[in-house]
Amino acid sequence: MKSVEKVAASLAHKGGPVPIDFGSNAVTGMHITCVEALRRHYGLDQHPVKVIEPYQMLGEIEEDLKQALGVDVEGVWPESTIFGYRNSSWTPWKTPWGQEVLMSGEFRFQHEGDSVFVYAEGDTRFPPSAQMPGGGYFFDTIVRQGAFDDENPSVDDNLQEFGPVTDRTLAHFAAEAARARATGRAVLANFGGTALGDIALVTGPMLPQPRGIRDVTEWYVSTVSRQDFVRELFDRQTRLAVENLAKLKGAVGDQVEAVFLCGTDFGTQSSQFCSVQTFEEVWAPYYRRMNDWIHANTSWKTFKHCCGAILPLLPSLIEAGFDIINPVQCSATGMDPQVLKKQFGAKVVFWGGGVDTQQVLPFGTPAQVRTQVLERCRIFSREGGFVFDAIHNVQAKTPVENIVAMVDAVHEFNLKG
Repeated sequence: MKSVEKVAASLAHKGGPVPIDFGSNAVTGMHITCVEALRRHYGLDQHPVKVIEPYQMLGEIEEDLKQALGVDVEGVWPESTIFGYRNSSWTPWKTPWGQEVLMSGEFRFQHEGDSVFVYAEGDTRFPPSAQMPGGGYFFDTIVRQGAFDDENPSVDDNLQEFGPVTDRTLAHFAAEAARARATGRAVLANFGGTALGDIALVTGPMLPQPRGIRDVTEWYVSTVSRQDFVRELFDRQTRLAVENLAKLKGAVGDQVEAVFLCGTDFGTQSSQFCSVQTFEEVWAPYYRRMNDWIHANTSWKTFKHCCGAILPLLPSLIEAGFDIINPVQCSATGMDPQVLKKQFGAKVVFWGGGVDTQQVLPFGTPAQVRTQVLERCRIFSREGGFVFDAIHNVQAKTPVENIVAMVDAVHEFNLKG
């Protein structure tokens, strides 16, 4: 069965071989240390890995490695990174741990002690927007919140990074969708501009001079104490998003199987960031408008990333129109795979959940990894509705033998049918 057919069957809950996704978006990728180790393991050409997502230091999984892993999903990425600069003019760079990689030629950084600081849009006239601390393997965004009217915050300020899609962006996505479709894999598009309160974006890491509510704590407080402000912001974002989605549909057509809609997390390790009632009042109406437009006007499925213990929120997420849930954090409270599949398996596609990336994959043995992967495939793949991926990105320095054991176990499961 071809890759696109495998994914289509899973999205339609028809069963069949379990498709594999690694690297189609910013939450199903692999750290550059792991990509380099895998290339070495499989005897592939040795050259510096491209850092395609610098915030989490995710590496490009090139065609030869995709074939070695058996990847079934091809990602369509934006032209610009989360730090606002374009991925172009690839330039050698040495990481703090000594790995030789390729960074965009627009990447601008500064060493200060053991830390590395990166500048939004590569603009060094303004304070940096993110920091990789000494001993770290990825960046943390920096809060750069200026003064704002506490009683009447400006919605316009928090709309800085949202606007009409440009002709250049449309041309980029049209070309990328055509390239991705030609691979024979299913296509997942990362258009951007549809995130509602994604905490990774709230601080404005792509903006040299962010305005508005940009402090993480202040943002979470606002979702309770300034709900009228948040609803107005989400309403205007949603109107822009739907207008942009209509133009994007015209550019890429039906060359896309799924679209990454939003990465806002609602779960902690043991609970939720908000009540079901708050979700229904503050987020759901706007998610529903975007999902409804997509389902009425395209063939795309909608992909929602949401970490943590979200079992109480899953009915609302599904009712709001999401077709796909990721990363399926089975280690969080209440997120038992059997319960998830039994209660929601016919209503939503689980994209992820294949192996625990907090304990088993980084610290277990290859045998333990194999056992968990086979069990997760057995549970989640019943009657389709499952795309294999680890729970979020494969983290730095994960033992390569464990990553290989994970991939081999999926292929073993598929062979046994």
